[in-house]
Amino acid sequence: MFKSFILFILFFKICTSSDTLTTNQSIKDGQSLISKHNNFAFGFFSPGNSSFKYLGIWYVKVTPKTVVWVANRNVPINDSSGVLIINHYGDLVLHDGNYRPLWSTNVSVQDQATNSLEAQLLDSGNLVLVQDNNKKVLWQSFDHPTDTLLPNMKLGLNLITGTNMFLTSWKSKDDPGTGNYSYKMNPNGSPQIFLYKGSTPYWRSGPWPYPSTPHKIASSSEEYNFVNNQDEISFSYSVDDPSIMTREVLDNTGLLQKLVWDDGVHRWKELWSAPKERCENYGQCGSFSKCSPDNVNRFECTCLPGYEPKSPRDWDLRDGSEGCVRRNSGFSMCKNGEGFVKLEHLNPPDSSFDAAWIGMSMSSSECEQACLTNCSCTAFSSINIDGKGTGCLAWYGELVDILQYTDVGPDLNVRVDATELAKYIRKSKGSLRKQRKLATALVSIVVPMFLVSLLACVWLAKKKKTEVKRKVLNQSLNVASTKGFFEGHELEDSSTHSDLLIFDLSCIVAATENFSPTNKLGQGGFGSVFKGQLSNGQHIAVKRLSKSSRQGTEEFKNELMLIAKLQHKNLVKLLGYCIPDDEMMLIYEYMPNKSLDSIIFDHTRASFLNWKKRFEIILGIARGILYLHQDSRLKIIHRDLKASNVLLDTEMNPKISDFGMARIFKEDQTQDKTTRVVGTYGYMSPEYVVFGQFSTKSDVFSFGVILLEIVSGRKNCDSYQKHPSQNLIGHVWELWREDRALDIVDLSIKESYVSDEVLRCIQVGLLCVEEEVVDRPTMFAINLMLSSETTLPSPKKPAFIFGSPSKKLDSVIGGASCSINEVTITKFEAR
Repeated sequence: MFKSFILFILFFKICTSSDTLTTNQSIKDGQSLISKHNNFAFGFFSPGNSSFKYLGIWYVKVTPKTVVWVANRNVPINDSSGVLIINHYGDLVLHDGNYRPLWSTNVSVQDQATNSLEAQLLDSGNLVLVQDNNKKVLWQSFDHPTDTLLPNMKLGLNLITGTNMFLTSWKSKDDPGTGNYSYKMNPNGSPQIFLYKGSTPYWRSGPWPYPSTPHKIASSSEEYNFVNNQDEISFSYSVDDPSIMTREVLDNTGLLQKLVWDDGVHRWKELWSAPKERCENYGQCGSFSKCSPDNVNRFECTCLPGYEPKSPRDWDLRDGSEGCVRRNSGFSMCKNGEGFVKLEHLNPPDSSFDAAWIGMSMSSSECEQACLTNCSCTAFSSINIDGKGTGCLAWYGELVDILQYTDVGPDLNVRVDATELAKYIRKSKGSLRKQRKLATALVSIVVPMFLVSLLACVWLAKKKKTEVKRKVLNQSLNVASTKGFFEGHELEDSSTHSDLLIFDLSCIVAATENFSPTNKLGQGGFGSVFKGQLSNGQHIAVKRLSKSSRQGTEEFKNELMLIAKLQHKNLVKLLGYCIPDDEMMLIYEYMPNKSLDSIIFDHTRASFLNWKKRFEIILGIARGILYLHQDSRLKIIHRDLKASNVLLDTEMNPKISDFGMARIFKEDQTQDKTTRVVGTYGYMSPEYVVFGQFSTKSDVFSFGVILLEIVSGRKNCDSYQKHPSQNLIGHVWELWREDRALDIVDLSIKESYVSDEVLRCIQVGLLCVEEEVVDRPTMFAINLMLSSETTLPSPKKPAFIFGSPSKKLDSVIGGASCSINEVTITKFEAR
């Protein structure tokens, strides 16, 4: 029998560049099936740096190779001896060199003619085993996903066959074995899709039929499909345009991503991903509470109406895991005058337990009455079902994992007792009365104002344009109060600050609640920064120069002059300024995620920035500095680049701030000298600290320090056990020489970083902090090094590899090479 089997294998024909495999053919290493329109290939591959062989499906037109399905993911082949055949039982079988079966479709059609079977690779990426005579599909890869969901592939349960179709992550980028994360349908209650870490819920979609974030329509050519009947419960999506290559993938770090191939730049572009924010983590705020990711600088957890924190102490410490309990637990909520409070735009609670659909064709009022009749009903939601009217979903126990959205999502009606209901009725009536009074007042004011405005417009149209501008400016801006302030300064040119607003002090006081300590964002050598909200709802950051600050009028003018002329997405935007009698304030756009140092040096928040985002931040900072040095109208040396002067917007994009110490260079100028050295110890270059000489290479040095801090998550002035006097630069240099540079990588990104990118960044960082000015690369060269595969020069021994750079420098700065609190040093005399 064994000899016959060997002869059977030897007589197989070679199959290459075909879309089918028949019973008299085989696939070996180096051969593959190609789909009809050259979309997908099926054959043997080795992932990443692995030497093992796997059988799988990948995109033909995508480089580097992107694998979407793996057959023998947990049983690799350690050589090139693998062969795939259709055996005499009608199964697709993968054998190794010893003819040991490693993987099989396990369909066994022994009673039928196996010579009529063939395996086909479809243009959808689906590998199917079919009977050639009647085209019946016996097996398909779409029923057995790995980590990728393709268009028209289903995720869910086939209730007839019992097949459970779900995604599981790879172990690593080099190992497609079954990882720790899974993405599967939970059919209990109202069906939902869960992302699990092991067996623990990690993230959850909304209950059927509401497709919560991130499942949203990515383009007009895309459509999502949810089936819930007696045959199956499944989710899938389709794309009308076949030229669009898109996929959902669960990576080995637990991140679920929707990606589309951008043929212009030849890379996968992220359309959405989850979980991205703390509020998206399952059960972040415990039961009977909701999590609001937009609660910037406030605790994201809020108890539902009628509930209060179960553990007030933990709540004050911003730990909401214990959730909330009923405030008036002694009062009955069963047919005792209770009612419902409506909360808008939510991802409804977990419906996999103690939840059920009351009816599929019920109005909101009918749904409310049905919930009231059941004393166990704690909440209901009236959800629109496409093509089927409005359905009523009710919950009968704890309300867990509620996420607050801004402008999407269904409403949730929470059951409250009579006392709480009375409070909310009074609030709503009071609000309604206010709205009516406001509407009446507005009508009485707006109509006359409209008539007056119309007459004024007719009159103003007769005036010259220049006269109109002059009058408007004289009325809206306090020109007289600012003219003397800027007299004799370059800012006196109106073109410099014509786009900036002059804010009235009363406006700033109102916006910051009289500079309330609760609105204070931070403090530095210049003074304090406060968060504010203007009357139009816009959030701002107010930099208030302290009267005792070592930074004075010149620094204020300097920052205002420079930043008014700069326009770049990686530089913070200045909105205006305020100069009352004894105050100097700058008004910026508000950065909700604060400064870079507040995240990378905080062990509890560092995990918010995975390696991909950190690399994007590095590139953004590099582009911003390049703009200052080369691409802006002015050639500017910042002189105070540090992690605390890099702010992060809503999407964690970096923006360079604080130009109070910056200096303008002439186009042909390469270096300048000062006796007034400014900056922050640990970020200043040696020639600047010792001799007062600064140039674009001074900023390059500072950028190198920031880069190494982002990679390591450590401050440059941190000491190390082996050499207590050694700083971060010295530690990285020592590890680089020992070929152990990756040991410096922040532990919070160990699972997400790309080793080649990290090593390239470390090498670039060491090149930036070299002691000799001429050896450091320009920002143009740095941007090229970071964004390409060019060969990098070997770094030389850097400056400041110990806590003190040299004895000569000790005499200048008192033996300290790092500012302990990162406050900008504004003056000391250099040699």
